[in-house]
Amino acid sequence: MNQIFNVTGMTCGHCEQAVTRAIKEVDPQAQVRIDRGQNRVEIDTAQPREALIAAIREEGYEVAV
Repeated sequence: MNQIFNVTGMTCGHCEQAVTRAIKEVDPQAQVRIDRGQNRVEIDTAQPREALIAAIREEGYEVAV
């Protein structure tokens, strides 16, 4: 299932890696695409939105729901 999030606070490639790593901890098979300029994170996963949001927030980024 394709899920799209508005994630703020990503300012560099390291931030993108941190968000990707957090998502992959929830679902190692997830496909993650990040457009930092648009604050957009698109994830192909079967995991629930709440688990993904919690993982991203634990890394210190804000997620608009």
